[in-house]
Order: sequence, then structure tokens, then C-alpha cells
Amino acid sequence: MIMVNTWVDNIIRSCSVTKKELESYRKQLDQGDAVEKDEFDIVGGMISDLVYSMDWLSRGRRPGNRRGIERQAIYKRTALLDMNLFPSMNMEDDREKPIDDKDKRAMIDILWTLSNRERESYVLHMSYGMSYAEIAAELKVGRTTVQKYVERAKKKVLENI
Repeated sequence: MIMVNTWVDNIIRSCSVTKKELESYRKQLDQGDAVEKDEFDIVGGMISDLVYSMDWLSRGRRPGNRRGIERQAIYKRTALLDMNLFPSMNMEDDREKPIDDKDKRAMIDILWTLSNRERESYVLHMSYGMSYAEIAAELKVGRTTVQKYVERAKKKVLENI
């Protein structure tokens, strides 16, 4: 399977490095000194904020929140918009009409109604033109399983248009 680092992965990695640096700095502070005690507390708050942010980004929902918010995960939707999966639409007179951001957002909303496997299979098949066999090899599932995912996804997309 092709592993691509997303901008979210890069942010999490950067925050992790910063967190380690702050923890190291915090250990050096003398809590007996009033000035350094304040610095100790401020750095502790910064570490706490970093942990919270990394947890939010990695889980896709607010830490402590019991409900998943897959449809509301803005950073994931933004990543799909940035990928430009929907560059243009063919019109009846064979000219291409660019898709505006409003239409792209509507398409992304429809894609988020699909399960992860349906979405992966559908995008690989419809946007990248991969065959069911190629997708099956990529996702390490059977070809008929991919076919079912794509057919189910197409049905859901048509229902939501």
C-alpha cells in the first residue's frame, strides 16, 4: 500500500519534537525560584496544549469526545479539496467547466457519507481510473470485494446527489 505523509502527519511529528524539547527545558527549571516556577507552569500549559492538539489531529475528534465526527473533520475535508480530485466537468458541448469550491465541498460531503473502504475504492476507481484488480492488490482485499465497495459507493453517491 502506498503510504503518503499528509500535512496532518507532518504537524503531529513537528508538535511531538517541540513537546520533547519543552519537556527537556521544563526539567531544567528550579521550582523553588519564583520566576522559574512561573516559567515551569507556563511551559507545562504549553505541553498540555500540544498533547491536546496532537490527540485531536490523530484521532479526528475532540479529545474526550465520545462521538466520532468523521463528517465534521475539517482538516480531512480540506486535504481532499486541496488534492483537486475534481478538476473539471465535461459539458454537453465538450468544453470543460471548472468546478467551483461550493460544488467541490458538496462532492466532499457526499464522499464523507461513504465508509473508508468504499471511499478509497471509489476514488481510486473513479478518479484515478484504477481497475478493480489493481485496487484489490493495493488494499489487499479480493477483487469482488472492491467491486462491491465501488457499486455500494456509486449507489450512495447517486442517492445523495
